[in-house]
Amino acid sequence: MTAELRVLELYSGIGGMHYALKESGVAAKVVAAIDVNTTANEIYRHNFPDTPLWPKTIEGISLEEFNKLSFDMILMSPPCQPFTRIGLQGDTSDPRTKSFLYILDLLPRLAVLPRFILLENVKGFETSSARDSLLNTLRDCGYTFQEILVSPTSLGIPNSRLRYFLIAKAPPGSFSFETSSEIVEGFPQPPSSKSSSHPIPAPATSCRSTGLKEQQEVVPPDPDRVVLYKLETARDADRKSNQNADLSVRQIQEFLKPRSDLGGEEEEEEVSQYLLPAKTLLRYALLMDIVTPACRRSVCFTKGYGHYVEGTGSVLMPGVEAEMHSVFKGLEELPAAQDEEKLRRLRTLRLRYFTPREIATLMGFPSNLAFPERISTKQRYRVLGNSLNVRVVAKLIQIMAS
Repeated sequence: MTAELRVLELYSGIGGMHYALKESGVAAKVVAAIDVNTTANEIYRHNFPDTPLWPKTIEGISLEEFNKLSFDMILMSPPCQPFTRIGLQGDTSDPRTKSFLYILDLLPRLAVLPRFILLENVKGFETSSARDSLLNTLRDCGYTFQEILVSPTSLGIPNSRLRYFLIAKAPPGSFSFETSSEIVEGFPQPPSSKSSSHPIPAPATSCRSTGLKEQQEVVPPDPDRVVLYKLETARDADRKSNQNADLSVRQIQEFLKPRSDLGGEEEEEEVSQYLLPAKTLLRYALLMDIVTPACRRSVCFTKGYGHYVEGTGSVLMPGVEAEMHSVFKGLEELPAAQDEEKLRRLRTLRLRYFTPREIATLMGFPSNLAFPERISTKQRYRVLGNSLNVRVVAKLIQIMAS
């Protein structure tokens, strides 16, 4: 494909789709990016000053205005709140779905159908009425499409972020792989590239799940038993241990911010601002997901990271697992009156949040992603948590446009 594609980036956020487009190597140009989030728009404009950015609601843009853009591809990541599994799941009744339904109404009425469409959303979208409307619209327009569930771990990235994707291609023509009416788990592959062999189990690494005891390696876990160090079942602990044993996934240390260019005092000062505060350590020590640089796993980072602890992302312990075993041993048995002793022990672990730069790296953003100085750390966490994995989307754009 030699002609440069004209791309419309909807719900553009901080430019995750734009970066993915560049990463894909597909010859293309973003002719317009559209979003109403002022913070995200400021970051987008800072990084893509030459791209037309429309700070307006999608449903406020007329059919005529869209036709004038003459785009070949739509990249979009509609608001996920109406579909997230931990939310109210308002689906099409949620006001935040209004703009997406407007797109579906507008698509068949465009002067020329875009050749390609890529949509990203949370797992849970696949059971929604909005998804049903999307598929019906694509069928009516004659598109070939494939639904996909995939996580960055499929590309060797140590971060779980399972997401729903749909790629669609307008007639004539079809994909380089055989489509299925079922949702595919993992990246679609041409028949010739599919392997019948099974991966060889990787040997265990030095990083096991927090509190996983030696006998659990030979004794079947009791799913109802709570393990030490973290309030999780033995089954969850074993699952995390298996993730850390997958050598197809890289270690977290490969994604951490290099500090070789900092002096000792400067490095200490930089790290200290991300250390977990005393109140958080005392209240959430047994609930947080702790990983070390040697680990090959981390949980999904959300927009609440750095503000809330439970369920918003992993925290990093710069040392080795043995230190964690030593500190947590008998920690929960200490009476409340000994909070100072608990805090003293916990502080020796130097538990800290991942920096926004480290999260951006795990999410596939290039090193030249820049934040305006006035954008606070909290705002950086928030926009990253609302974004997507650039590497995953880049791979899907390659597959879609090939």
